[in-house]
Amino acid sequence: MSDASTYVPPAVWTPPASSGGTFASINRPVAGPTHDKVLPVGKHPLQLYSLATPNGVKVTILLEELLALGHTGAEYDAWLIRIGEGDQFSSGFVDMNPNSKIPAMVDRSGDTPVRVFESGSILVYLAEKFGAFLPAAGPARTETLNWLFWQMGSAPFVGGGFGHFYAYAPEKLEYPINRYAMEAKRQLDVLDRLLAERPYVAGEEYTIADMAIWPWYGVLVQGGLYNAAEFLSVQGYTHVKRWADTIAARPAVVRGRKVNRVWGDESEQVPERHDAADLD
Repeated sequence: MSDASTYVPPAVWTPPASSGGTFASINRPVAGPTHDKVLPVGKHPLQLYSLATPNGVKVTILLEELLALGHTGAEYDAWLIRIGEGDQFSSGFVDMNPNSKIPAMVDRSGDTPVRVFESGSILVYLAEKFGAFLPAAGPARTETLNWLFWQMGSAPFVGGGFGHFYAYAPEKLEYPINRYAMEAKRQLDVLDRLLAERPYVAGEEYTIADMAIWPWYGVLVQGGLYNAAEFLSVQGYTHVKRWADTIAARPAVVRGRKVNRVWGDESEQVPERHDAADLD
């Protein structure tokens, strides 16, 4: 194993002039806003500020699933946050999420607006608000939350780890790619063994755990994440592939994954969603 150079960390780290890579322009070692901008507010009770990354897609899938069930209170405006351009560092967005990460949501259905950030928190909030896709109590609820939090804790290894070094880093380095490919495949094996015994992640029913995991691992085995399907030999995870294809065929998933999307096939792009007709 050999990398292009050997880095010796200094006694005290200081930020480089440029870190390189796809997201170099928005990397910064401090929090807080970089510019003043008031976020727009639409006509619906729920205001979502997001981008169709795997974490953003989790929320739009749930919202579309809720609407498909007839929960009219789940109508929403989805505003585009272009993270590559630093929209997440506006004063309005930082007020909603001090961590400057998408997705973030404001529920304006009550007397006092409620901000909700972190994708897992948004999923739980909406599932509890509408009484859907999360068992109310008991072992089934705990199992659903087990796998929701598994995804929240594990996906950074697939995204910020494997995805970054395999797809986005300014140079290909063998050690980190090997390190995170190993972990990505271990996680896929965890899922494959689980889904050999049950149709959905938490058991017999489709839940927010599936909605959280599918945009990462489901899309990965379908070849749509980092173009890494061949590299990771994803065809071997047959149970994950069966589950991924089942979820991908759901009408609400087809709709939800288009929202706040600004890349790929134009027919799959709905940069902002303010009405159900925007997806038709």
